[in-house]
Amino acid sequence: QFLQAPVFGSPGPWGRCMGSDCGPGGSQSRAVWCAHVDGWTTLPTNCDQRLRPSNQGNCFRVCDWHKDLYDWKLGAWNECVPVSARTFGALRPFTCSGGEEGIQTREVGCILKSDGSPADDAICEYFEPKPRLEQACLIPCPQDCVVSEYSPWTSCSKTCGTGLRNRVRSVLVPPLFGGAVCPNLTEFQSCKPGPCTGPEGMYSLRVGPWSACALPPTRTARQAKRRKGKGQGLRERAGVKDPETRELIQKKRTRNRLNRQESPFWDIQVGYQTRDVTCIHRNGSAVGRNLCSPRDLPHTVQSCVLPKDCQVTDWGEWSPCSKSCMDPESPGGNRTRSRQVLQFPVGEEADCPPLEELEPCEPQGTGVLPCATFTWRATEWSECRVDLLLSQQDRRRSNLTGLCGGGLQTREVYCVQANAELLKYLTTSRPVENQLCEGTVPNRSQLCHIPCPIDCEVSPWGAWGPCTFENCDDQAGKKGFKLRKRQISNEPTGGPGNCPHLVEAVPCDEPSCYDWRLVSLDQCVPEDEKPCGPGSQLAQVREGVDRNLCSSSPAPEPVPCEVPCSRDCVLSDWTPWSTCSQTCSSKTIEGKQMRTRSILAYNAGEGGALCPNSSALQEVRNCNEHACTVYHWQTGPWGPCTEDPSTSSLNTSTSVRTGANGPGPCSMGMQTRKVICVRVNVGQVPPKKCPDGPRPNTVRPCQLPCKKDCIVTPFSDWTPCPVTCDAGTRKQSRKRLIIQLPSNGGQDCPELLEEERDCEVPSVCPGFRWKSHKWRKCQLVPWFLRQDSPGAQETCGQGLQTRAVSCRQLDGTQADISECLKFAKAMPAITQSCQLPCQDDCQLTNWSKFSSCTADCVGVRTRKRALIGRSKKKDKCKNTQMYPLSETQYCPCDKYNAQPVGNWSDCILPEGGRVESVLGMKVQGDIKECGQGYRYQAMVCYDQDNRLVETSRCNSHGYIEEACIIPCPSDCKLSEWSNWSRCSKSCGSGVKVRSKWLREKPYNGGRPCPKLDHINQVYEVVPCQSDCNQYVWVAEPWSVWKVSNVDLKENCGEGVQTRKVRCMLNTIDGPSEAVEDYLCDPEEMPLGARESRLPCPEDCVLNDWGPWGRCSLPCTRTNTRLRTAYTLRSPSVGRQCPDTTDREPCSLNLNCFNYFYNITDWSTCQLSPNAVCGSGIKTRMLDCVRSDGKSVDIKFCEELKLEKKWQMNISCVVECPVNCQLSDWSTWSECSQTCGLEGKMWRRRSVVQASQGDGRPCPSQMEQWKPCPVRPCYRWQYSAWSECRVESVVCGHGMRYRNLSCFVSDGSSYGDSSLVDEELCSSLELAVDGDKQISLKEACVLPCPGECYLMEWSDWSSCVSMCVKGAGVDFGSVQVRSRAVLAQEPENLQLCPDQAWESQPCTGGECYEYKWFSSSRSNSTRPLMWCQRSDGLNVTGGCPPMNPPMDNSSCEPPCLMPKSFCSEAGICMCDEGFTEVLSSTGQLDQCAPIPVLEIPTAGDKKGDVKTSRAVNPTMPSTIQPGRSGRTWYLQPYGPDGKLKMWVYGVAAGAFVLLIFIVSMIYLDVKVPVVLDL
Repeated sequence: QFLQAPVFGSPGPWGRCMGSDCGPGGSQSRAVWCAHVDGWTTLPTNCDQRLRPSNQGNCFRVCDWHKDLYDWKLGAWNECVPVSARTFGALRPFTCSGGEEGIQTREVGCILKSDGSPADDAICEYFEPKPRLEQACLIPCPQDCVVSEYSPWTSCSKTCGTGLRNRVRSVLVPPLFGGAVCPNLTEFQSCKPGPCTGPEGMYSLRVGPWSACALPPTRTARQAKRRKGKGQGLRERAGVKDPETRELIQKKRTRNRLNRQESPFWDIQVGYQTRDVTCIHRNGSAVGRNLCSPRDLPHTVQSCVLPKDCQVTDWGEWSPCSKSCMDPESPGGNRTRSRQVLQFPVGEEADCPPLEELEPCEPQGTGVLPCATFTWRATEWSECRVDLLLSQQDRRRSNLTGLCGGGLQTREVYCVQANAELLKYLTTSRPVENQLCEGTVPNRSQLCHIPCPIDCEVSPWGAWGPCTFENCDDQAGKKGFKLRKRQISNEPTGGPGNCPHLVEAVPCDEPSCYDWRLVSLDQCVPEDEKPCGPGSQLAQVREGVDRNLCSSSPAPEPVPCEVPCSRDCVLSDWTPWSTCSQTCSSKTIEGKQMRTRSILAYNAGEGGALCPNSSALQEVRNCNEHACTVYHWQTGPWGPCTEDPSTSSLNTSTSVRTGANGPGPCSMGMQTRKVICVRVNVGQVPPKKCPDGPRPNTVRPCQLPCKKDCIVTPFSDWTPCPVTCDAGTRKQSRKRLIIQLPSNGGQDCPELLEEERDCEVPSVCPGFRWKSHKWRKCQLVPWFLRQDSPGAQETCGQGLQTRAVSCRQLDGTQADISECLKFAKAMPAITQSCQLPCQDDCQLTNWSKFSSCTADCVGVRTRKRALIGRSKKKDKCKNTQMYPLSETQYCPCDKYNAQPVGNWSDCILPEGGRVESVLGMKVQGDIKECGQGYRYQAMVCYDQDNRLVETSRCNSHGYIEEACIIPCPSDCKLSEWSNWSRCSKSCGSGVKVRSKWLREKPYNGGRPCPKLDHINQVYEVVPCQSDCNQYVWVAEPWSVWKVSNVDLKENCGEGVQTRKVRCMLNTIDGPSEAVEDYLCDPEEMPLGARESRLPCPEDCVLNDWGPWGRCSLPCTRTNTRLRTAYTLRSPSVGRQCPDTTDREPCSLNLNCFNYFYNITDWSTCQLSPNAVCGSGIKTRMLDCVRSDGKSVDIKFCEELKLEKKWQMNISCVVECPVNCQLSDWSTWSECSQTCGLEGKMWRRRSVVQASQGDGRPCPSQMEQWKPCPVRPCYRWQYSAWSECRVESVVCGHGMRYRNLSCFVSDGSSYGDSSLVDEELCSSLELAVDGDKQISLKEACVLPCPGECYLMEWSDWSSCVSMCVKGAGVDFGSVQVRSRAVLAQEPENLQLCPDQAWESQPCTGGECYEYKWFSSSRSNSTRPLMWCQRSDGLNVTGGCPPMNPPMDNSSCEPPCLMPKSFCSEAGICMCDEGFTEVLSSTGQLDQCAPIPVLEIPTAGDKKGDVKTSRAVNPTMPSTIQPGRSGRTWYLQPYGPDGKLKMWVYGVAAGAFVLLIFIVSMIYLDVKVPVVLDL
């Protein structure tokens, strides 16, 4: 860019880098134009052309493969800088709340990956955007140091003269983030107990620290010389011995060399170290040793082990990757490398670094196979079973055979290797552990359906046919049969063979195959063409076949009849023959039928034919004369489908798993059944009794299903054996599963599905142990180094001895040292201090073992030792007080007592409660989930010292067990179905209902009830159809006329006829029996009486009117209907017959009706009687309804051919009640604690199939627990450190010690630990609280008199979170410990060391707040104001640096009144129990006591109200003994001296009450005015 006068040239952005090659050498261009400083473009001539920027440039052309060469390099985030520091003129806020917002930055650049050299950012930006360069951060507020309260003052450091008293405090929170430093942790105070009577002790011996361990300068040369001399002497002495002795000596040398073998891992060298002993003045200066009082000086030289650092070899090669197959989805493997120890650390040096290194890896190379993947497989579904869905009630009461409808089928699910082919699927896919399979487990059960058989339904029997030959083609003999038949109205499952017989036969005589059928009789025609008198009626016959076939029987002849003349008696036509009274005849039973006629008009005295007597008006004839011997063919069930011998070679066995559609046919077979002739009510008779024509078949062809062999998986691998050498036989097992069950005669399954065998005991038990060898000779410090020490002797004194350690397997064979480092316990010590006794020392043997006790808690036991050598003669050694030779102790008293501990476990059923089906599948309902079980409570065993011991000591297996009951679930119980109600309509479609009612509610998780109504009933409603002709009115013939206007001469005139009308059940043979009248349609009831005129002689006589004809549709008044009659007796001359036709108009809904279909509602879902659920049918029905709303016979609608457009049946589903199905209980988990009282074992189960419909719900208990056997908790524990010990000297550098002991506890957090024998902890790793570095001694400093020194470290403080309460800001947690200074001499204060503190991060810190508190009690020991932490701890530091609460001096004027104090607001207020009385200026004048209002209670005999003074109203002591009243304290003034709001409220209420009372008095006194109207 350049500038010239008011214009400058401005370049645009560079364009895309172009070029043919990747990398440097590309070119890019940009636009350059001339612009004014204000931004607008001007002519290029206005700019200086010499300064024009180039519009072409070189660039780096980036290609896709550069992505692997270049990448962003991210620098570390810089320190968080406050935002205010980056803003010009902004001041940093004074107060900090939670933290201050800041920004931190980092450097980001594009680099070449290979050498890290910088590259142009554009290259990296081509692939991904540049990462952000800055981010927001939070700067925590400064945290000042917080210290505790001071401890009490120590006693004076001197007993006389001037000394010091100290008190100390500890650091609770260290100063962080620039907070204030810690104040002094020590406060000094001079003290003078009294004047000293003698000279003060001014000097003391001070022991310095031991120097570093070093080798004496001439040690190596002297040792070589000594060895040389020793060896020559041995050889000289050995030369004297005979060969046998020499061999014995050689063996001893070899054994000794093995025992003290030099390990290559330790180079142990014994050296020496020294220390100084000086005489110190009380002021800390060193003086001559002669000034210190003479005493035994401590030794200043001792043996030591020369420290050596650990040395290790280089790392070895990496081991192969533990993952040997290729699969990026599965977890990776690991590989390891190790190194060996060349030199173990000796002395106090650090431990060796890790000897093994582990890193993740993936297998490399081309020949790596893919990893085995695993998938779920399932066995064949079991047969569909309905009984699994039944409730308890249904199981008990119903026959479980023949069930159908919805059911349940199960299968077993197992895991196999996924990459197996189909053939392997059936043959070699061995089951593996289910844990290897991931993903959703396939369903183990599913709903299924067993088709319900359709029962055969047949129509009622038809009428008996005529007596015919069995075979009309063969009419030999005179035997014939009468047949009656019925039809199949509903085709059954399996074809018509499952229907009852459809033909019954009755033997008869005189059969004929053809006969004349009379249709009707013509009108009576008088003879000789006379108008009346005798005549005949011609018979009209039906000719269905050739007339010649009936030649054997005569044709019907004309029937004689008579046409009455005008003066004759007139009779009606015969009624139809009545229904036969019997269906068959026998010796005692005879069928009869009757017909009648009546007198329509009497004769006219003389000259006319007389009326017959009453007996001639009735005729009776025999009927159904065939014998009551009915025969029919009866068929048995079809037998199984068997092979047809002619096609048996085609049926072969198959192992192919069939699909959902079942097996296909393999060949044709045959089925047979038994067919017999049966006589009704008698039984089987010879076949010739039945007609051959309708005889059923006995053989039919069938399809044979294919054979299916049993298919099982191969055996799974053997379960692994435990790699231990524990006593006891361990088992391993393997199993296989049935994939397909055999059927149709296929190969059976093997009986053995599980195998078990004993595990082999390993020949070499795994495990390693340290073997320690013999201690070597005690090595003393060289004499030339210690000969100046007083009392030292050359051949005796304190020394050091070493030994070798090697690694062995448990069977004793040599092992590599690294195995023991990994698997064995802590390595035994390789050095120990020793004592070579001097001549003056007393030498004793080791203690013997204690003598045995005859019985526990009886007598004593002893152990002994003896003096050795010259010690036996020394008097000082015979002093048994100093050197006791025997010890006695009471025999141990091992008394144990057992007691229960903890809660009772869940009630646990015994194992083996689950029954398994053939396929090994868990079937719901077979699971024993209730009944008697046991619950357990742990037993604990204590010894006589109340220490926890193994429960076996109390002869207990660790539990008390108690029988318990898991209540069994009880399902909802309903009654049986009631009978179906009668159809709600007697004609057409109605409904019928049946119901169940509740007998017992479910409990204990039983199957719930279906939805019940308000009276606890459940209903089933189905449509029903009533035949409109089921019941018919039957009218008897009219009675004889009863003439009311009697003309005895003529016997004619007006009269009445009656007849009996009955409602009868209609059957195929006609009306059969009388029933209640209400069952018949009252509208169609014939008349029972009629008034009419009895024709007189010579009058015309007509027969009864025929039925009305039907009105033609549509119904209109112009249409008419007719009925007719015909003349029975013609009138005499001069008289006429009335009309023989009667006509009436058609009126809608009176005699003319329209008809239409009506559809009913759907029924409930109807199942087969043997089904519980599943597919059913909903039905509805068509009704024929008349236009007046009445249901009529369906034929009325059918005759009109009305359209039927409705579907009458639809399928429906009733949800199956599937009970909840659970998995097996898992195995018991490991104990939640390895020892102690509170250990629990758990087992769990899961829901395999959730309940469906009204199935039994899942129980709530999905896990169970029981206590673990109580085991004592042993642990290694340090004792407290001893005081700092400096041998026989007052002060200086010394040692302090502690012991490592075995303790037992019950594992609870509040339980105490007890000391026990160390051997009980022998199986534990030598570690304290996880720390394997056992430290039993450490250097310490015992301060000299007058010295100023640092105290020991305080305990670690509680963990504190660096947070802001309520703000959600947390900067981590910290804990701290500190060392305070203790001074003894006032003169030495300037020599005191600096106090110290150290902190460490921790987790789970508490978030505290700090607040100022103040007190108004002038006589309190507490200061008037102090800082307190939110947990109640008083502290120094931490409170906000704001104005602390004011004391009484802050009020102006000061609060000088009795019982007053200065509040935080700077206002004088009164103590509780007193109220403020203010002056006119608003200042506090006095504190007046508040009167106490006492309200007597019902039990208080003192009924008067009085006031009393309150000492302190808030204290409970104001309610004195004997006072039963409630006391209220009323303070009318608030803390600001103003009246409280309730005072104004009470005043307003009192004023309103006063107005009300005045108003009432006025209304009461006012005289009412009575008006007289």
